[in-house]
Amino acid sequence: MGLKIGVVGIGAIGSDHLRRLAHVIAGVDVVAVCDIVPGRAQAALDQFKIEAKDYSDYHDLVADPEVEVVVITASNEAHADVAVAALEANKFVFVEKPLAISAADCKRVMDAEMKTGKKMLQVGFMRRYDDGYKQMKKILDNNEIGAPLMIHCRHYNLDTVPGYKTENAIYETLIHEIDVLHWLIDDEYTDVKVYFPRQTSNVPAEQVRDPQVVVMETNKGVNIVVEVFTNCQYGYDIHCDITGEEGMIELPSPPSVAMRKNAKYSTDILTLWKERFEAAYDVEFQDFFDHLNDGKDPVGPDTWDGYLAAITSDAAVKSQRSGNTEKVVGVDKPAFYN
Repeated sequence: MGLKIGVVGIGAIGSDHLRRLAHVIAGVDVVAVCDIVPGRAQAALDQFKIEAKDYSDYHDLVADPEVEVVVITASNEAHADVAVAALEANKFVFVEKPLAISAADCKRVMDAEMKTGKKMLQVGFMRRYDDGYKQMKKILDNNEIGAPLMIHCRHYNLDTVPGYKTENAIYETLIHEIDVLHWLIDDEYTDVKVYFPRQTSNVPAEQVRDPQVVVMETNKGVNIVVEVFTNCQYGYDIHCDITGEEGMIELPSPPSVAMRKNAKYSTDILTLWKERFEAAYDVEFQDFFDHLNDGKDPVGPDTWDGYLAAITSDAAVKSQRSGNTEKVVGVDKPAFYN
């Protein structure tokens, strides 16, 4: 038995995390779930053979005295409200990315956490727990390629989910690069410009402008180009190259057996995000709950990291609409997060 948790939101990622928390992560006991769609949470409980209370309103789950930790995997728009309610109830919080879809909402979460007097929240930026990114971080911290100068990334998805809009490409998809690059090079962003290349015929432009190219600059002058293509049709494909003064590093692709057949040499490309980062999700949650079970503060991406990502995504969404380069503007870092 371990910390008693409640999970809010049992959609695609919520269902996968529910399975993980119940059957993979040690030191956790799922005691409650909540989803606004009638029957969906109970169906997941039955599927994974879990016995837990099924709430239809997250306020009831948060108020449940048995729940010690609230895991938020609800819709992005609900993250801030649920997180604030949980913090006001003095519950620890794990919230999937993004912390919120705007910096203003992230600020509400920050204020609620600071009122508790201790670090209570971790954001689900799981790439920091991926072996490839961790290797890149070690190389950069050891100054093996000198100061970073330029970064090029690609974030390609096979297709989008219903309701996915042009701005989702920023606060739901690009948000991963925004956070992990900030962490890798220990730098913050100054301005953002979004470009719209030729529209793919795989999805109508009135549904989502796709692909998008995002150019960011950091305080230290690092130039970053990220291609976001959410209907690329060939698979789920994540790339990251960092050029330094003395060399370049490249994020490794997931291992795949190479096949020679019919005069062709081929390897597989994944199609699902949860396959690409499954191990990172496991490590992320285990680290979070290990710290809490040991009576320590969580050490993963915190509320301030979520806020930094949000002010950058706010600027990118503004650039989508204006066509201009937009400044990244936020508040000074509170001493609480130093």
